[in-house]
Amino acid sequence: MLPLRMDARQLSTTLNEMWTRSVIPTLEQYIRIPNQSPLFDPDWKRNGHMQKAVTLAREWVEHQQIPGLRSEVVESDGRTPLLFVEVDGDRSSTILMYGHLDKQPAMVGWENGLGAWTPVLRDGRLYGRGGADDGYAVFAAVSALRAVQEQKRSHSRIVMIIECDEESGSTDLPAYIDLLSDRIGTPRLVICLDSGCGNYDQLWMTTSLRGAFVGNLSVEVLSEGVHSGDASGIVPSSFRILRILLDRLEDSKTGRILPDWLNIKIPQHRVEQTRATAQVLGPQIYEIFPFVKGMRAVSDDPLELMLNRTWRPTLSITGQAGMPDLVQGGNVLRPMTALKLSIRLPPTLAATGIDGKLKTLLESDPPYGARVKFDAEKPAAGWEAPKSEKWLDDAIDRASRTHFGKPAVTWGEGGSIPFMAMLGERYPRAQFVVTGVLGPHSNAHGPNEFLDIEYAKKITACVAEVIAAERQA
Repeated sequence: MLPLRMDARQLSTTLNEMWTRSVIPTLEQYIRIPNQSPLFDPDWKRNGHMQKAVTLAREWVEHQQIPGLRSEVVESDGRTPLLFVEVDGDRSSTILMYGHLDKQPAMVGWENGLGAWTPVLRDGRLYGRGGADDGYAVFAAVSALRAVQEQKRSHSRIVMIIECDEESGSTDLPAYIDLLSDRIGTPRLVICLDSGCGNYDQLWMTTSLRGAFVGNLSVEVLSEGVHSGDASGIVPSSFRILRILLDRLEDSKTGRILPDWLNIKIPQHRVEQTRATAQVLGPQIYEIFPFVKGMRAVSDDPLELMLNRTWRPTLSITGQAGMPDLVQGGNVLRPMTALKLSIRLPPTLAATGIDGKLKTLLESDPPYGARVKFDAEKPAAGWEAPKSEKWLDDAIDRASRTHFGKPAVTWGEGGSIPFMAMLGERYPRAQFVVTGVLGPHSNAHGPNEFLDIEYAKKITACVAEVIAAERQA
Protein backbone atom coordinates (compact mmCIF):
# COMPACT_ATOMS: atom_id res chain seq x y z
CA MET A 1 0.00 0.00 0.00
CA LEU A 2 1.34 3.45 -0.93
CA PRO A 3 2.05 5.91 1.92
CA LEU A 4 -0.38 8.82 2.23
CA ARG A 5 2.22 11.41 1.28
CA MET A 6 4.51 11.56 -1.70
CA ASP A 7 8.20 10.79 -1.32
CA ALA A 8 9.64 14.32 -1.22
CA ARG A 9 13.19 13.24 -1.99
CA GLN A 10 12.14 11.23 -5.03
CA LEU A 11 9.92 14.12 -6.15
CA SER A 12 12.80 16.59 -5.97
CA THR A 13 15.12 14.22 -7.81
CA THR A 14 12.61 13.65 -10.60
CA LEU A 15 11.93 17.35 -11.08
CA ASN A 16 15.59 18.39 -10.89
CA GLU A 17 16.37 15.92 -13.65
CA MET A 18 13.44 17.06 -15.82
CA TRP A 19 14.20 20.74 -15.45
CA THR A 20 17.93 20.34 -16.10
CA ARG A 21 17.65 17.92 -19.03
CA SER A 22 14.51 19.15 -20.73
CA VAL A 23 12.60 22.13 -19.34
CA ILE A 24 15.38 24.73 -19.23
CA PRO A 25 16.69 24.01 -22.76
CA THR A 26 13.15 24.22 -24.13
CA LEU A 27 12.46 27.45 -22.26
CA GLU A 28 15.60 28.88 -23.83
CA GLN A 29 14.16 28.08 -27.27
CA TYR A 30 10.85 29.65 -26.23
CA ILE A 31 12.49 32.89 -25.08
CA ARG A 32 14.09 33.29 -28.51
CA ILE A 33 10.64 33.50 -30.13
CA PRO A 34 9.33 37.12 -30.21
CA ASN A 35 5.68 36.07 -29.97
CA GLN A 36 4.27 39.32 -28.67
CA SER A 37 0.62 39.35 -27.70
CA PRO A 38 -1.77 40.62 -30.42
CA LEU A 39 -2.18 43.96 -28.65
CA PHE A 40 1.51 44.63 -29.37
CA ASP A 41 1.83 42.73 -32.65
CA PRO A 42 -1.31 43.21 -34.74
CA ASP A 43 0.29 41.13 -37.53
CA TRP A 44 0.95 38.21 -35.19
CA LYS A 45 -0.69 35.66 -37.47
CA ARG A 46 1.28 36.64 -40.56
CA ASN A 47 4.52 36.88 -38.60
CA GLY A 48 4.07 33.31 -37.39
CA HIS A 49 5.81 33.68 -34.03
CA MET A 50 2.77 32.64 -31.97
CA GLN A 51 2.32 29.46 -33.96
CA LYS A 52 6.00 28.66 -33.50
CA ALA A 53 5.72 29.05 -29.72
CA VAL A 54 2.59 26.89 -29.51
CA THR A 55 4.18 24.21 -31.69
CA LEU A 56 7.28 24.17 -29.49
CA ALA A 57 5.18 23.74 -26.34
CA ARG A 58 2.96 21.06 -27.81
CA GLU A 59 5.87 19.03 -29.18
CA TRP A 60 7.53 19.12 -25.76
CA VAL A 61 4.31 18.03 -24.03
CA GLU A 62 3.87 15.12 -26.43
CA HIS A 63 7.54 14.12 -26.07
CA GLN A 64 7.03 13.50 -22.34
CA GLN A 65 4.89 10.46 -23.23
CA ILE A 66 2.55 10.90 -20.27
CA PRO A 67 0.13 7.95 -20.19
CA GLY A 68 -3.39 9.04 -21.08
CA LEU A 69 -2.34 12.47 -22.36
CA ARG A 70 -3.78 14.01 -25.52
CA SER A 71 -2.98 17.47 -26.83
CA GLU A 72 -4.50 19.66 -29.51
CA VAL A 73 -3.95 23.15 -30.85
CA VAL A 74 -7.40 24.73 -31.16
CA GLU A 75 -7.92 27.67 -33.53
CA SER A 76 -11.24 29.33 -34.24
CA ASP A 77 -12.39 32.29 -36.34
CA GLY A 78 -8.97 33.90 -36.66
CA ARG A 79 -8.40 33.92 -32.92
CA THR A 80 -5.05 33.25 -31.30
CA PRO A 81 -4.28 29.54 -30.96
CA LEU A 82 -4.94 27.68 -27.72
CA LEU A 83 -3.11 24.57 -26.54
CA PHE A 84 -5.64 22.18 -25.03
CA VAL A 85 -4.36 19.16 -23.09
CA GLU A 86 -6.43 16.35 -21.57
CA VAL A 87 -5.04 13.66 -19.28
CA ASP A 88 -7.04 10.61 -18.26
CA GLY A 89 -7.69 10.13 -14.57
CA ASP A 90 -10.44 9.59 -12.07
CA ARG A 91 -13.44 11.14 -13.80
CA SER A 92 -15.30 11.84 -10.58
CA SER A 93 -13.51 15.21 -10.50
CA THR A 94 -11.51 17.46 -12.81
CA ILE A 95 -8.45 19.64 -12.22
CA LEU A 96 -8.10 22.59 -14.60
CA MET A 97 -4.56 23.98 -15.02
CA TYR A 98 -3.87 27.31 -16.70
CA GLY A 99 -0.99 29.21 -18.27
CA HIS A 100 -0.25 31.41 -21.28
CA LEU A 101 2.41 31.65 -23.96
CA ASP A 102 2.01 35.18 -25.38
CA LYS A 103 4.49 37.84 -24.31
CA GLN A 104 4.81 41.53 -23.55
CA PRO A 105 7.01 43.72 -25.81
CA ALA A 106 10.78 43.78 -25.40
CA MET A 107 10.98 47.16 -23.64
CA VAL A 108 14.26 49.07 -23.26
CA GLY A 109 16.77 49.16 -20.43
CA TRP A 110 18.09 45.59 -20.43
CA GLU A 111 21.50 45.19 -18.81
CA ASN A 112 24.54 44.58 -20.96
CA GLY A 113 24.54 41.01 -22.19
CA LEU A 114 20.80 40.58 -21.65
CA GLY A 115 17.89 41.01 -24.03
CA ALA A 116 14.24 40.16 -24.39
CA TRP A 117 14.78 37.47 -27.03
CA THR A 118 18.20 36.30 -25.80
CA PRO A 119 18.05 33.59 -23.12
CA VAL A 120 20.84 33.92 -20.57
CA LEU A 121 21.50 31.61 -17.62
CA ARG A 122 23.15 33.53 -14.81
CA ASP A 123 23.37 32.79 -11.08
CA GLY A 124 20.45 30.37 -11.10
CA ARG A 125 18.22 32.68 -13.12
CA LEU A 126 17.02 32.35 -16.71
CA TYR A 127 16.74 35.83 -18.22
CA GLY A 128 14.54 36.71 -21.19
CA ARG A 129 11.01 37.79 -22.03
CA GLY A 130 8.25 35.33 -21.14
CA GLY A 131 10.20 32.71 -19.22
CA ALA A 132 8.61 33.70 -15.92
CA ASP A 133 5.49 35.37 -17.38
CA ASP A 134 4.28 32.77 -18.18
CA GLY A 135 6.09 30.38 -20.49
CA TYR A 136 7.27 28.11 -17.69
CA ALA A 137 3.69 27.24 -16.68
CA VAL A 138 2.93 24.49 -19.21
CA PHE A 139 6.31 22.86 -18.54
CA ALA A 140 5.81 23.01 -14.77
CA ALA A 141 2.27 21.63 -15.02
CA VAL A 142 3.26 18.63 -17.15
CA SER A 143 6.41 18.01 -15.07
CA ALA A 144 4.32 17.96 -11.88
CA LEU A 145 1.90 15.50 -13.41
CA ARG A 146 4.70 13.24 -14.59
CA ALA A 147 6.23 13.24 -11.10
CA VAL A 148 2.87 12.23 -9.60
CA GLN A 149 2.56 9.35 -12.04
CA GLU A 150 6.12 8.18 -11.44
CA GLN A 151 5.20 7.65 -7.80
CA LYS A 152 2.19 5.65 -9.00
CA ARG A 153 -0.26 8.08 -7.45
CA SER A 154 -3.80 8.22 -8.70
CA HIS A 155 -5.04 11.62 -9.81
CA SER A 156 -8.20 13.20 -11.12
CA ARG A 157 -8.83 13.86 -14.76
CA ILE A 158 -6.74 16.87 -15.75
CA VAL A 159 -7.37 19.56 -18.34
CA MET A 160 -4.76 22.17 -19.28
CA ILE A 161 -5.60 25.41 -21.06
CA ILE A 162 -2.61 27.34 -22.38
CA GLU A 163 -3.78 30.51 -24.13
CA CYS A 164 -1.98 33.05 -26.33
CA ASP A 165 -3.92 36.24 -25.59
CA GLU A 166 -3.52 36.85 -21.85
CA GLU A 167 -1.32 39.92 -22.21
CA SER A 168 -4.04 41.42 -24.42
CA GLY A 169 -6.75 40.85 -21.83
CA SER A 170 -7.69 37.24 -22.73
CA THR A 171 -10.23 38.55 -25.23
CA ASP A 172 -10.20 35.28 -27.19
CA LEU A 173 -10.57 33.04 -24.17
CA PRO A 174 -14.33 33.29 -23.45
CA ALA A 175 -15.11 31.96 -26.93
CA TYR A 176 -12.75 29.04 -26.42
CA ILE A 177 -14.18 28.25 -22.99
CA ASP A 178 -17.63 28.12 -24.56
CA LEU A 179 -16.36 25.99 -27.44
CA LEU A 180 -14.60 23.53 -25.13
CA SER A 181 -17.02 23.61 -22.19
CA ASP A 182 -18.17 20.00 -22.61
CA ARG A 183 -14.59 18.77 -22.80
CA ILE A 184 -13.53 20.87 -19.81
CA GLY A 185 -16.38 19.71 -17.59
CA THR A 186 -16.84 21.24 -14.14
CA PRO A 187 -13.50 21.62 -12.37
CA ARG A 188 -13.26 20.88 -8.70
CA LEU A 189 -9.83 22.54 -8.54
CA VAL A 190 -8.25 25.27 -10.67
CA ILE A 191 -4.47 25.66 -10.65
CA CYS A 192 -3.07 28.88 -12.14
CA LEU A 193 0.70 29.43 -12.36
CA ASP A 194 0.65 33.02 -13.64
CA SER A 195 0.87 34.94 -10.37
CA GLY A 196 3.63 36.18 -8.08
CA CYS A 197 5.45 35.67 -4.82
CA GLY A 198 6.62 38.02 -2.10
CA ASN A 199 9.96 36.22 -1.69
CA TYR A 200 11.64 33.07 -2.91
CA ASP A 201 11.63 31.42 0.52
CA GLN A 202 8.15 29.90 0.70
CA LEU A 203 4.99 29.15 -1.25
CA TRP A 204 2.78 32.18 -1.93
CA MET A 205 -0.91 31.77 -2.61
CA THR A 206 -2.80 34.60 -4.31
CA THR A 207 -6.20 35.30 -2.75
CA SER A 208 -7.19 38.35 -4.80
CA LEU A 209 -6.35 40.16 -8.02
CA ARG A 210 -7.13 43.74 -8.91
CA GLY A 211 -9.08 44.54 -12.04
CA ALA A 212 -7.78 46.83 -14.75
CA PHE A 213 -9.29 49.58 -16.84
CA VAL A 214 -7.37 51.20 -19.69
CA GLY A 215 -8.39 54.15 -21.81
CA ASN A 216 -6.97 56.98 -23.93
CA LEU A 217 -7.69 60.55 -22.88
CA SER A 218 -7.03 63.22 -25.52
CA VAL A 219 -7.29 67.00 -25.45
CA GLU A 220 -7.25 69.17 -28.59
CA VAL A 221 -6.96 72.94 -28.42
CA LEU A 222 -5.82 73.98 -31.92
CA SER A 223 -6.03 72.66 -35.47
CA GLU A 224 -2.23 73.05 -35.79
CA GLY A 225 0.72 73.97 -33.62
CA VAL A 226 1.67 77.64 -33.27
CA HIS A 227 4.65 79.58 -31.93
CA SER A 228 4.59 79.39 -28.15
CA GLY A 229 5.71 82.99 -27.86
CA ASP A 230 2.61 84.10 -29.72
CA ALA A 231 0.08 81.74 -28.18
CA SER A 232 1.10 81.05 -24.59
CA GLY A 233 -0.99 83.03 -22.16
CA ILE A 234 -3.79 83.24 -24.69
CA VAL A 235 -4.28 79.60 -25.71
CA PRO A 236 -4.37 77.22 -22.73
CA SER A 237 -2.01 74.31 -23.30
CA SER A 238 -3.52 70.90 -23.91
CA PHE A 239 -1.22 69.48 -21.25
CA ARG A 240 -2.52 71.87 -18.58
CA ILE A 241 -6.08 70.95 -19.48
CA LEU A 242 -5.16 67.28 -19.06
CA ARG A 243 -3.84 68.10 -15.59
CA ILE A 244 -7.16 69.71 -14.71
CA LEU A 245 -9.09 66.69 -15.95
CA LEU A 246 -6.88 64.23 -14.09
CA ASP A 247 -7.53 66.19 -10.90
CA ARG A 248 -11.13 65.00 -11.19
CA LEU A 249 -9.90 61.43 -10.99
CA GLU A 250 -6.88 61.48 -8.69
CA ASP A 251 -5.56 63.53 -5.80
CA SER A 252 -2.11 64.31 -7.19
CA LYS A 253 -0.64 64.88 -3.72
CA THR A 254 -1.62 61.49 -2.29
CA GLY A 255 -2.46 59.32 -5.30
CA ARG A 256 -5.92 58.63 -3.87
CA ILE A 257 -8.59 57.92 -6.48
CA LEU A 258 -11.42 60.35 -5.81
CA PRO A 259 -14.72 58.99 -7.20
CA ASP A 260 -16.62 56.93 -4.63
CA TRP A 261 -17.71 54.51 -7.38
CA LEU A 262 -14.08 53.44 -7.91
CA ASN A 263 -13.54 52.61 -4.24
CA ILE A 264 -14.85 49.84 -1.98
CA LYS A 265 -14.76 49.06 1.70
CA ILE A 266 -11.97 46.51 2.15
CA PRO A 267 -13.23 43.36 3.91
CA GLN A 268 -11.84 43.19 7.45
CA HIS A 269 -10.52 39.65 7.06
CA ARG A 270 -8.54 40.78 4.03
CA VAL A 271 -7.11 43.68 6.06
CA GLU A 272 -5.96 41.21 8.71
CA GLN A 273 -4.56 38.86 6.06
CA THR A 274 -2.67 41.79 4.53
CA ARG A 275 -1.38 42.81 7.95
CA ALA A 276 0.11 39.33 8.42
CA THR A 277 1.71 39.46 4.98
CA ALA A 278 3.13 42.92 5.65
CA GLN A 279 4.74 41.55 8.82
CA VAL A 280 6.39 38.78 6.79
CA LEU A 281 7.78 41.14 4.15
CA GLY A 282 8.36 44.31 6.18
CA PRO A 283 10.40 46.97 4.35
CA GLN A 284 11.09 44.52 1.51
CA ILE A 285 7.68 45.60 0.17
CA TYR A 286 9.29 48.80 -1.10
CA GLU A 287 12.99 47.93 -1.04
CA ILE A 288 12.58 45.61 -4.03
CA PHE A 289 11.94 48.55 -6.38
CA PRO A 290 14.79 50.31 -8.23
CA PHE A 291 14.24 53.76 -6.74
CA VAL A 292 16.63 56.49 -7.84
CA LYS A 293 18.79 57.94 -5.10
CA GLY A 294 16.76 60.02 -2.66
CA MET A 295 13.41 58.65 -3.82
CA ARG A 296 11.05 57.01 -1.32
CA ALA A 297 7.76 55.11 -1.36
CA VAL A 298 4.42 56.85 -0.81
CA SER A 299 4.41 55.61 2.80
CA ASP A 300 6.74 53.87 5.22
CA ASP A 301 3.89 51.74 6.61
CA PRO A 302 4.08 48.25 5.04
CA LEU A 303 0.38 47.61 5.72
CA GLU A 304 -0.73 50.75 3.91
CA LEU A 305 1.55 49.99 0.99
CA MET A 306 0.19 46.46 0.69
CA LEU A 307 -3.42 47.67 0.84
CA ASN A 308 -2.61 50.27 -1.82
CA ARG A 309 -1.10 47.57 -4.01
CA THR A 310 -3.85 44.97 -3.63
CA TRP A 311 -7.22 46.49 -2.63
CA ARG A 312 -7.22 50.18 -3.54
CA PRO A 313 -7.67 51.76 -6.99
CA THR A 314 -4.63 53.47 -8.49
CA LEU A 315 -3.79 55.43 -11.63
CA SER A 316 -0.73 55.05 -13.87
CA ILE A 317 0.07 56.91 -17.09
CA THR A 318 1.48 54.31 -19.45
CA GLY A 319 1.63 56.05 -22.84
CA GLN A 320 1.32 59.37 -24.65
CA ALA A 321 0.81 60.97 -28.03
CA GLY A 322 1.27 64.49 -29.28
CA MET A 323 4.58 65.21 -27.56
CA PRO A 324 7.84 65.12 -29.54
CA ASP A 325 11.02 63.88 -27.90
CA LEU A 326 13.41 66.31 -26.20
CA VAL A 327 15.51 66.83 -29.32
CA GLN A 328 12.56 67.55 -31.61
CA GLY A 329 10.56 69.62 -29.13
CA GLY A 330 10.68 73.17 -30.47
CA ASN A 331 9.08 76.38 -29.18
CA VAL A 332 5.62 75.34 -30.25
CA LEU A 333 2.34 75.32 -28.37
CA ARG A 334 1.19 71.89 -29.45
CA PRO A 335 -2.33 71.34 -30.80
CA MET A 336 -3.08 68.23 -28.75
CA THR A 337 -1.91 65.86 -26.04
CA ALA A 338 -3.17 62.35 -25.35
CA LEU A 339 -2.40 60.05 -22.44
CA LYS A 340 -3.04 56.35 -21.89
CA LEU A 341 -4.62 55.88 -18.46
CA SER A 342 -4.23 52.58 -16.65
CA ILE A 343 -6.51 52.31 -13.63
CA ARG A 344 -6.21 49.36 -11.26
CA LEU A 345 -9.55 48.44 -9.73
CA PRO A 346 -10.34 46.83 -6.35
CA PRO A 347 -10.76 43.02 -6.64
CA THR A 348 -14.49 42.97 -5.88
CA LEU A 349 -15.49 46.12 -7.78
CA ALA A 350 -17.83 45.39 -10.68
CA ALA A 351 -16.15 46.68 -13.86
CA THR A 352 -19.37 46.99 -15.87
CA GLY A 353 -20.51 50.56 -16.42
CA ILE A 354 -17.24 52.15 -15.38
CA ASP A 355 -16.42 53.18 -18.93
CA GLY A 356 -19.53 55.35 -19.12
CA LYS A 357 -18.88 56.92 -15.72
CA LEU A 358 -15.29 57.74 -16.62
CA LYS A 359 -16.34 59.18 -19.96
CA THR A 360 -18.81 61.48 -18.22
CA LEU A 361 -16.29 62.44 -15.54
CA LEU A 362 -13.56 63.36 -18.00
CA GLU A 363 -15.49 64.72 -20.99
CA SER A 364 -18.19 66.80 -19.30
CA ASP A 365 -17.74 70.57 -18.96
CA PRO A 366 -14.32 70.61 -20.69
CA PRO A 367 -12.04 73.42 -19.48
CA TYR A 368 -12.00 76.39 -21.91
CA GLY A 369 -14.27 74.43 -24.25
CA ALA A 370 -11.40 72.20 -25.39
CA ARG A 371 -12.17 69.10 -27.46
CA VAL A 372 -11.87 66.26 -24.93
CA LYS A 373 -12.29 62.61 -25.79
CA PHE A 374 -11.98 59.48 -23.68
CA ASP A 375 -11.86 56.13 -25.48
CA ALA A 376 -12.02 53.11 -23.18
CA GLU A 377 -10.75 49.62 -23.81
CA LYS A 378 -12.55 46.57 -22.48
CA PRO A 379 -12.08 46.38 -18.68
CA ALA A 380 -10.62 43.35 -16.92
CA ALA A 381 -12.54 42.34 -13.82
CA GLY A 382 -10.79 41.65 -10.54
CA TRP A 383 -11.11 38.47 -8.56
CA GLU A 384 -11.30 37.29 -4.96
CA ALA A 385 -10.68 33.65 -4.10
CA PRO A 386 -13.48 31.69 -2.43
CA LYS A 387 -12.85 30.30 1.02
CA SER A 388 -10.62 27.28 0.61
CA GLU A 389 -11.46 23.87 2.01
CA LYS A 390 -9.41 22.39 4.84
CA TRP A 391 -7.84 19.65 2.71
CA LEU A 392 -6.48 22.28 0.33
CA ASP A 393 -5.15 24.56 3.06
CA ASP A 394 -3.44 21.56 4.66
CA ALA A 395 -1.96 20.35 1.37
CA ILE A 396 -0.62 23.79 0.46
CA ASP A 397 0.96 24.42 3.84
CA ARG A 398 2.42 20.90 4.00
CA ALA A 399 3.91 21.30 0.53
CA SER A 400 5.51 24.63 1.45
CA ARG A 401 6.99 23.23 4.66
CA THR A 402 8.26 20.14 2.85
CA HIS A 403 9.92 21.86 -0.08
CA PHE A 404 10.77 25.28 1.37
CA GLY A 405 11.02 24.60 5.08
CA LYS A 406 8.58 27.44 5.80
CA PRO A 407 4.78 27.79 5.96
CA ALA A 408 2.78 29.00 2.99
CA VAL A 409 1.73 32.64 2.84
CA THR A 410 -1.43 34.19 1.38
CA TRP A 411 -1.61 37.63 -0.20
CA GLY A 412 -3.36 39.76 -2.76
CA GLU A 413 -1.78 40.64 -6.08
CA GLY A 414 -1.85 44.09 -7.62
CA GLY A 415 -2.12 42.87 -11.20
CA SER A 416 -4.83 41.14 -13.18
CA ILE A 417 -5.41 37.66 -14.59
CA PRO A 418 -8.67 38.03 -16.53
CA PHE A 419 -9.11 34.27 -16.70
CA MET A 420 -9.54 33.98 -12.94
CA ALA A 421 -12.56 36.30 -12.81
CA MET A 422 -14.06 34.42 -15.72
CA LEU A 423 -13.57 31.04 -14.04
CA GLY A 424 -14.72 32.27 -10.65
CA GLU A 425 -18.02 33.33 -12.19
CA ARG A 426 -18.39 30.21 -14.32
CA TYR A 427 -17.38 27.66 -11.66
CA PRO A 428 -18.46 29.17 -8.32
CA ARG A 429 -17.89 25.91 -6.38
CA ALA A 430 -14.34 25.37 -7.60
CA GLN A 431 -11.31 25.64 -5.35
CA PHE A 432 -8.39 27.76 -6.54
CA VAL A 433 -4.62 27.47 -6.30
CA VAL A 434 -3.19 30.67 -7.79
CA THR A 435 0.56 31.01 -7.45
CA GLY A 436 3.61 31.83 -9.53
CA VAL A 437 7.27 32.78 -9.80
CA LEU A 438 7.05 36.55 -10.29
CA GLY A 439 8.98 37.58 -7.20
CA PRO A 440 11.32 40.41 -6.20
CA HIS A 441 13.20 41.93 -9.16
CA SER A 442 11.84 39.34 -11.64
CA ASN A 443 10.38 42.33 -13.49
CA ALA A 444 7.66 40.88 -15.67
CA HIS A 445 6.76 43.28 -18.52
CA GLY A 446 9.96 45.26 -17.94
CA PRO A 447 13.66 44.86 -18.74
CA ASN A 448 15.72 42.05 -17.20
CA GLU A 449 12.78 39.68 -16.66
CA PHE A 450 14.02 36.43 -15.14
CA LEU A 451 12.84 33.06 -13.91
CA ASP A 452 14.32 31.91 -10.60
CA ILE A 453 14.98 28.28 -11.52
CA GLU A 454 15.20 26.76 -8.04
CA TYR A 455 12.01 28.49 -7.01
CA ALA A 456 10.27 27.25 -10.15
CA LYS A 457 11.35 23.68 -9.37
CA LYS A 458 9.94 23.94 -5.86
CA ILE A 459 6.69 25.44 -7.15
CA THR A 460 6.45 22.46 -9.50
CA ALA A 461 6.96 20.09 -6.57
CA CYS A 462 4.26 21.85 -4.57
CA VAL A 463 1.83 21.56 -7.49
CA ALA A 464 2.53 17.85 -7.69
CA GLU A 465 1.78 17.51 -3.98
CA VAL A 466 -1.56 19.32 -4.42
CA ILE A 467 -2.54 17.16 -7.41
CA ALA A 468 -1.90 14.03 -5.37
CA ALA A 469 -3.66 15.39 -2.29
CA GLU A 470 -6.78 16.34 -4.24
CA ARG A 471 -7.47 12.73 -5.13
CA GLN A 472 -7.22 11.71 -1.46
CA ALA A 473 -9.50 14.48 -0.20
